[in-house]
Amino acid sequence: MSTPGRFLVFEGIDGCGKSTQVRRVAQRRGARQTFEMGGTALGKHLRELILGDGERPVAMAEAMMIAADRAQHMALVVEPTLAAGQDVVSDRHAASTLAYQGYGRGLPMEDLVILIELATQGRHPDLTVLLDVPVDVSLQRRGRTPDRMEREDKEFFERVREGYLRQAAADPEHWVVVDGTVPLDEVSSSVDAVLAERGL
Repeated sequence: MSTPGRFLVFEGIDGCGKSTQVRRVAQRRGARQTFEMGGTALGKHLRELILGDGERPVAMAEAMMIAADRAQHMALVVEPTLAAGQDVVSDRHAASTLAYQGYGRGLPMEDLVILIELATQGRHPDLTVLLDVPVDVSLQRRGRTPDRMEREDKEFFERVREGYLRQAAADPEHWVVVDGTVPLDEVSSSVDAVLAERGL
């Protein structure tokens, strides 16, 4: 699917530095900065259902609500922006579903791929940057009250991290892994170098 704008995504477990890089890269290139889950008005309500303190959704219900959030986000934010020729830089996208609901929760990958394709209508990021940090580093960096997902145990996040690394290893043309444990200026330099190298 070709559009004038480029679609860049930053992924990783919590505390890896995604939000900082999304903000910096978007500002630098005059791109639309966005995020999943909750990047639309409907998405905000879905995010509260998924991560809030109400009734806990079962794993497949969680995945389907995330897919609904993504479908709304793609239709109202991502696709119109790309079609207008503006780049989009997103904090999380489809890879999070495979990492969290697939590797983390253990849902069948083939089911999740169907949900992703329905929600994205076949749109894939031009590049996904994985900011990789060990789970212990992630836990140390959390300074706020954790949401429902963040309250999962360490083994869950180990599976999620492994899920991200496997996705990156399987598709080096569209993924790059950046060490998120080094100082911020080094992370930023690595990200900028990758974008320049890829012509993005």
